[in-house]
Amino acid sequence: MKDNNKEMFPVVDEEGNIIGAATRGECHSGSKLLHPVVHLHVFNSKGELYLQKRPEWKDIQPGKWDTAVGGHIDLGESVEMALKREAREELGIEDFTPQLLKHYVFESDREKELVFAHKTVYDGPISPSKELDGGQFWTLQDIKDALGKGILTPNFEREFKILFEAGQSI
Repeated sequence: MKDNNKEMFPVVDEEGNIIGAATRGECHSGSKLLHPVVHLHVFNSKGELYLQKRPEWKDIQPGKWDTAVGGHIDLGESVEMALKREAREELGIEDFTPQLLKHYVFESDREKELVFAHKTVYDGPISPSKELDGGQFWTLQDIKDALGKGILTPNFEREFKILFEAGQSI
């Protein structure tokens, strides 16, 4: 498996207004074209946070633990549509109520994303897709212990610190 570099993404301003379009390959080539993504932090009722394991074939951060659901918003798709599609595709979750936490710009050496971060509490079945290398619930202490050790993606670490260590309610 590998990512489809011809897939079309919207190019947006920092408020999410579409100002153009580009391929996945163009967006991930170091061009820094700002493109929107969704993240869903899935908590269970015990307060544990589900993380997915990124497969080794991914073009960005292979083999690391990451946000439960994360994906690009396709051209012509709303934030809500992308969130529901990605949750269904990645974890088999269909019946959940997302809560928007915040949106922000994340920039790495290869890309620049406008992230729409959400959370939900979910105790139903989770079926990781073949797009993932599995996943599991982590205690918040286990996540804190893993910070800075190369186990978690830099984007997840940054988002975790912004949203949950800074006192955002879980």
